[in-house]
Amino acid sequence: MSHVLSLLVEDKPGLLTRVAGLFARRGFNIESLAVGKSEIEGLSRITVVVDVEELPLEQVTKQLNKLINVIKIVELDPATSVTREHLLIKVKVDNTTRSQILEAVNLFRARVVDVATDALVIETTGDSGKIQAFLRVLEPYGIKEIAQSGLLAIGRGSKSITERVFKN
Repeated sequence: MSHVLSLLVEDKPGLLTRVAGLFARRGFNIESLAVGKSEIEGLSRITVVVDVEELPLEQVTKQLNKLINVIKIVELDPATSVTREHLLIKVKVDNTTRSQILEAVNLFRARVVDVATDALVIETTGDSGKIQAFLRVLEPYGIKEIAQSGLLAIGRGSKSITERVFKN
C-alpha cells in the first residue's frame, strides 16, 4: 500500500541521504521523492511516497523522528490532501500529427513550452491518473524524452504542518 509522508526538516547537508537510507536499509522502495524550500526560512519539506505495510512504516517513522534535523512528520491521507506531479515530455511531430498532438495538449490542459520542426516539448501538471492518461495518449506519436517530478502533496484546509510546530 502506498503512503505519502510530508516531512518538515532543517535544511542541512546530508539529511536527505539519511532519510532515504532509513527506507533503503529496510528494503522499502521509494516510489517518489520531492524536496523543496518551505514557507519558513531554513526549513525544507520532503514529500516521500513509499509502498509499505502499516507496521513497518510506523517503525521507520519513529526512526525518522529520532533524526535531529527532522522537525515534523505527517502522513497525508489522499482524501484530505491535494497531490500533483509535474511532467515535461518531448514528443515526435510531423505535419500529419502536429494538429492531433495539439488537440491532446488542449484536452489535457497542458501547454507547449518548446517547438521544433520534428518535436514539441509539452508541460502539464496533475494527479498521477491524469499524468498516466496523458502519457498513454501521446505514446503512439513517439515519446522522445520524459522528465517527471516526484509527487507533491499538501493537506487541504487552513491547517499547516508548520503551525503545529511553531506558533505563528
